[in-house]
Amino acid sequence: MLVYATLSLHYVGHWRGRGLLPRHPRREHTLLGFVLLVHAFTVLSPLAEGPWVSLGVGRTLAVVAWLMLLIYWTCGFFYRVEGLQLFMMPFAILTLAFAMVFPGSHVVHDLSNPAFALHILVSMVAYSLFAIAAMVAILMLILDKALHRKQTLALARHLPPLLSLERMMFQILMVGFLLLTVSLLSGVVFSEEVFGQPAALTHKTVFAVVSWLIFGALLAGRQFKGWRGKLAVRWALSGFGFLLLAYIGSKVVLELVLQK
Repeated sequence: MLVYATLSLHYVGHWRGRGLLPRHPRREHTLLGFVLLVHAFTVLSPLAEGPWVSLGVGRTLAVVAWLMLLIYWTCGFFYRVEGLQLFMMPFAILTLAFAMVFPGSHVVHDLSNPAFALHILVSMVAYSLFAIAAMVAILMLILDKALHRKQTLALARHLPPLLSLERMMFQILMVGFLLLTVSLLSGVVFSEEVFGQPAALTHKTVFAVVSWLIFGALLAGRQFKGWRGKLAVRWALSGFGFLLLAYIGSKVVLELVLQK
């Protein structure tokens, strides 16, 4: 958490023109790689409790934050996207702190079941990708606002062009949509094998399907109608909002509010 906080201050300081140390992207990328190893040990080792896996709300959020940073770090070999650090580093700090205070006690099935392991892995990667896409969408709003008001925001000067951000958002959404499709199919078609019971129409399933429909409509609108700009951003953030309600929202209510 301290390293993430230091990196956040380092990036923000440079975006404001008051950096204490010079920017060195390769060294920053290497440092983040080492931190991710420690982060992985911190969030993954408590999950295994004998043959079972515990995925309480705090631990789940910490794992999702680690996956997001891992995806970001891996993409750093091919792209350099400034601005995402503004969200990712503080999110990692908050989720780690939340996991320490509210780790949760939700115990799930044995991961020796391949169908269940696939469902958990694909679902978490899909959530991580959609969260990154939502962050890119917010960056698009910041840059679009600066351009329309003819402002020279410190952050906007470091961001890629608006069209590049938009193209990146749709690429991430496409991969996330495919993974979410696999997650829904594995949860519905193989429900008895994955969860030990037939598929049921729950609030989590409804919100997940609504999110899938929104993302599918957005990608179709992009392909056939040329949707872009603020319209695309609104659809992307709406879909992500329903996805949060589907899983994280339901876990927060059940574990922290109802204490079930």
